Amino acid sequence: MKCRKCPARAVLRMPRHNTAFCSVCLTEFVRSQVQKAIKSQNMFSPNDRILVAVSGGKDSLTLWEILLKLGYRADALYVDQGIGTYSQGSREKVEQFTEQIAKPCGATLTIHNVEEEEGASIPDLANLVRRPTCSTCGTIKRYQFNQAAIQGGYDVMATGHNLDDEAARLLGNVLHWQEEYLQKQSPTLPASMEGFAKKVKPLYRLTEREIAAYAVINRIDYMVEECPMSKGAKMLVYKDVLNRLEAESPGTKHTFYWQFLAKQEKAQATHGSMTETDQTTLKPCTICSQPTSTGMCSYCKMVARANAPAQ
Repeated sequence: MKCRKCPARAVLRMPRHNTAFCSVCLTEFVRSQVQKAIKSQNMFSPNDRILVAVSGGKDSLTLWEILLKLGYRADALYVDQGIGTYSQGSREKVEQFTEQIAKPCGATLTIHNVEEEEGASIPDLANLVRRPTCSTCGTIKRYQFNQAAIQGGYDVMATGHNLDDEAARLLGNVLHWQEEYLQKQSPTLPASMEGFAKKVKPLYRLTEREIAAYAVINRIDYMVEECPMSKGAKMLVYKDVLNRLEAESPGTKHTFYWQFLAKQEKAQATHGSMTETDQTTLKPCTICSQPTSTGMCSYCKMVARANAPAQ
């Protein structure tokens, strides 16, 4: 199979685009898709300081590498969850990437250790507050990433969510008609008020398979294993459903998510964005001062419950 752009042998067939690329052309394609995402969604400029949320997986490390290759000022934050050998392995991948690729570009890595800062690992915290592990992890990560971005003076926070992630999240929100989440689901979430960093997803135009191929070609060593705590997560079910549809009808994920974004943009032009409402309903948390719709934010409530004396 030949590359559709040059005479070289193709390394990846892409049915949704009815094309195939060699390693060089695939690298160019992936980077151009990220650049298109940044420009079309007005995510950030070359002068902005970016904080990338890295986990050690292919998506976040690939995002960090691409932003650095494109010349952006991108540092990273890694949250050590304290999940046994999984966290040890993922941290090693992040630190290795930092030494080999990020540091030569002038980028830095910050590590937040949950067990040291919150007093227990994420699985232990989940047991203490009687919440699902993934929910506990999400609360801590969102809080710490936002906190690091604000305190570090970064203009924007970037995550490695890809097309598969966004399509699966959209499917879940539609199935349960979670309108508030649907209104906020976007590749770019502006800072709604002081205390909330702008959040962007520069990989939303690319699939997991395309990103994995890019990582292999460009020798990005990443954590292959899935988090052991994610077993049974609904997001994995939604991804499996969409993968089956994609196999039967290439481009399904792309169309599903793109049509949603088009309708969302039209609705916001008519009724205004959700962030305008947020500015009137959010107020500083009484403990940490981060914005919340209640007196105490979900993170501080969780930490307070974890530290409360046993009944």
